[in-house]
Amino acid sequence: MKITIEKDEHAFDVAAAWRIIGQMLKKPEAVIGLSTGQTTGGMHEVVSQIYKSYPFDVSKVTVFNVDELTNLDRSYSGSCYTMIYEQLVRNLRIPEENFIMPPTLSDDFERECEIFESKLEARGGVDLQMLGIGFNGHIGINQPGTPFESTTWVSPMDPIFEARVRKETGVGPDYPLGGLTRGIKNIMHTRHLILVAKGEHKADIIEEALFGPVTTDMPASVVQLHPHCEVLLDAAAASKILNRI
Repeated sequence: MKITIEKDEHAFDVAAAWRIIGQMLKKPEAVIGLSTGQTTGGMHEVVSQIYKSYPFDVSKVTVFNVDELTNLDRSYSGSCYTMIYEQLVRNLRIPEENFIMPPTLSDDFERECEIFESKLEARGGVDLQMLGIGFNGHIGINQPGTPFESTTWVSPMDPIFEARVRKETGVGPDYPLGGLTRGIKNIMHTRHLILVAKGEHKADIIEEALFGPVTTDMPASVVQLHPHCEVLLDAAAASKILNRI
C-alpha cells in the first residue's frame, strides 16, 4: 500500500486528476471506476479543464461509478449518473455506450446488479477504481458489517446520508431507498485501487482504515490487503498518520 500526501486540496485534486488521465493515456480502452461526493468533484473538474486545453482520445475509454442510488429518478441532482455525467462524461464527450451505469428505477435490482457486473466483465474488467471513503469507513455503499465476500448488491444508505436524500427529494420515511453498489469482493478485484480523501474531517477515519485492524466493521480497511493500492490524501486528511509513515 503506497501512501501519497499532497500539500493542499488543490494539489490533491490535480494529482488525482492526473491519475485518471494517466490511465486513459496508458490504456486507450481502459475501464475506469469513479466515485461521487465532496472528495471527487474537484478532481473531475481538473480532468475536464485539462481535456479542454489539451484534448486526447477517449473514444474507447469506459467509465462507471462504483454505486448508484435506487428508487429515485436519474433527474435527481444527487444521482450518481447525473453527477458523473455533468462533471466528466459530458465534458470529455465520452460515448454514451461507454458510460456504464445501472438504472435508478427497476422491478428487479438483483438482475440489474448482474447486468452491471457482466457489462464490466465483457470489457475486460476494471483497470482503475478511484475510491472514496465515507465518514464511517464505507466504500461504495458498503456499510460497516458488509462481508468482504460481498458481490454487487443493493445496500442500505447510512442514516445521515439517507436523511439528506429524503429531505432533498421529499420522499417519506416509508419509501424504500438504497444504493446499488459494487460489492467489496468486486472492488478488490480491480487491478489498481486509489483510495482518496481530503479534509481534516477525514483524518480520524483514514488513520483507523489504514492502521487499524482489517475488519468488516471498517470496510475501507480491506484496501490494506490489495496488491496494487495507492492512498492519495491532502495534508489535512493525512494529519493523524504523519508519524506512522
